[in-house]
Amino acid sequence: MADAQPDTPQIIEAEDSVSSDDNEPSDTTSLASEVRAYIYENGRRYHAYSEGHYWAPNDGKQNEQLDIFHHVYSLVLDGELHLAPIGDHPQKILDLGTGTGIWAIDMADTYPSAQVIGNDLSPIQPNWVPANCQFEVDDFTKPWAHPRNSFDFVHARGIYGSVGSWPILLREAYSRIKPGGWFESVETTVAYYHDDGPRGEGQIIPKDNPVYKWCQFGREAAERIGKPFDVAGKVGGWMEDAGFINVAQREYKVPSGPWPRDPRMKDIGKYNLLNMLEAIEGFTVALFTRVLGWSLMETQVILAQVRTELSERRNHFYFKMYVAYGQKPEIIGLEG
Repeated sequence: MADAQPDTPQIIEAEDSVSSDDNEPSDTTSLASEVRAYIYENGRRYHAYSEGHYWAPNDGKQNEQLDIFHHVYSLVLDGELHLAPIGDHPQKILDLGTGTGIWAIDMADTYPSAQVIGNDLSPIQPNWVPANCQFEVDDFTKPWAHPRNSFDFVHARGIYGSVGSWPILLREAYSRIKPGGWFESVETTVAYYHDDGPRGEGQIIPKDNPVYKWCQFGREAAERIGKPFDVAGKVGGWMEDAGFINVAQREYKVPSGPWPRDPRMKDIGKYNLLNMLEAIEGFTVALFTRVLGWSLMETQVILAQVRTELSERRNHFYFKMYVAYGQKPEIIGLEG
């Protein structure tokens, strides 16, 4: 990867203009046209830049879901935006696959000392953001154009199914992080578990359940395109292999539905059920129709079954969330 020529990340301004005297489009205008020439399929909108590299839509419905999931993440972490001990005055932060940019914006507000950059395949972020926050259109699975040893903190959340090789991605991140800087990954399991008493607690839900089948089909589709979903709980080990030290990995239970007795967990479950009901169509349609060859009608049938099962209060379903973080060694002159 290090020998390949990186694509230059493109900063997309709120307004693009034609700057040449002969009314020919400028490079910036041409790029803006490319990244905004979205793909419309089965009633949903998808990115055009690096077409097909990401499986979920980038339309308003999915973007609202991303912001709901941000709230779920925040509830699970008791309001914290990260767990890595990055200090009070980081200077430069990168958010991989920033989505709507909500995490990057919150980080920019929390750390006014930092320049916060969020990258994504789609320029769907808001125009009005803190002065120390910016967004770029870039594919983080390709060689990075950012200089080595430049970031205090690199953050990646919910990028499962988008990465062909996590070891390569982590080596790229390692080389761009300053000595002493941190990398953090937040991922959730595709598998659902159920909490139905002493004999059922912590077990994967039954194989005849539509939610189990839906998860299995999603796994199969991701494996076919070479970008697996099953990464949660593995990233910490991969970080150690990449050279990070002080690696820690924490596991959290994320209920789906308001079934828990504990008020805090009940609140998380309530919002997470909303999150999943808003998410599942976008999570599913492209993978099932493009990769597995399902018809839209067949896909909608299983989605209806999944919605019913997730909404059923007798089903004490949850998935797991893993936060892994680690530090680049503080070695002067280290070339990552």
